[in-house]
Amino acid sequence: MEFTLRKIEEIEYKYLMKYYHFLKFAEDEMMIGFKTKDKIKEDWIDYYASGISVSSTGAERIVYALLNGKGIGQPNSSPVGSDLFFEVEDAYIHIDLKTVQTDNIGDYTNSIFVGENQNSYRGVIKKNNGKQENYYPHLPYVYNKDKKGEKICLSFFVTILFEKDTLDILVISIMCMPNGMLESHYGSKVLKAGKNPGKTRFNFSNTENFELLDGEKKRIQVIYFDETMKNEYRKKLTFYENLYKKQIYR
Repeated sequence: MEFTLRKIEEIEYKYLMKYYHFLKFAEDEMMIGFKTKDKIKEDWIDYYASGISVSSTGAERIVYALLNGKGIGQPNSSPVGSDLFFEVEDAYIHIDLKTVQTDNIGDYTNSIFVGENQNSYRGVIKKNNGKQENYYPHLPYVYNKDKKGEKICLSFFVTILFEKDTLDILVISIMCMPNGMLESHYGSKVLKAGKNPGKTRFNFSNTENFELLDGEKKRIQVIYFDETMKNEYRKKLTFYENLYKKQIYR
């Protein structure tokens, strides 16, 4: 099967919107689920204070339960992949959850860390010092290439920003990192240097649109934005706020 670059983006956009609409529909259930920790707070708060990231662990449990319960596709048992890995009619879909607290808000505003087992975007990372580094993820562009059952590989990330002290949720979004075959169009602007050699970040603020599709179709969909958050946070999250205000479903 031949995948044109436009066809790849059509499939990416189709499933991005499927998951966005589902999570938007389930927004109330998510928010209720995130608050269930408060009922037993006295039993875990001392351990959280000692460094256990209850915010990320608890959030993952809620979101993954909702997505698994949705029943989109067949879960795949491959050990190489994101935390959620499904096969659907025309794609293999990887979904990973990224949680960030406001003391590290810079890790959320315009790029996010992505693992080698979570994306297929082989390319060049251009560093601030002018040097370049080749990046080699573990996922293929296409599963079963040139064989029966050939399907494109998709990478999605659900991102959640928490207020550090209260654990209140400030932003929830879902985004699609381009398939590796799109490197011939997007080049190096998808990738940003990670904190360690060989690691990368998805530079989503630099690739916010499906550039090969008609109209202004966004690779990032904002499911929730707390419009009552502190101004010190809001000023740093204008990228998300602007997207949120433009979306039809709010």
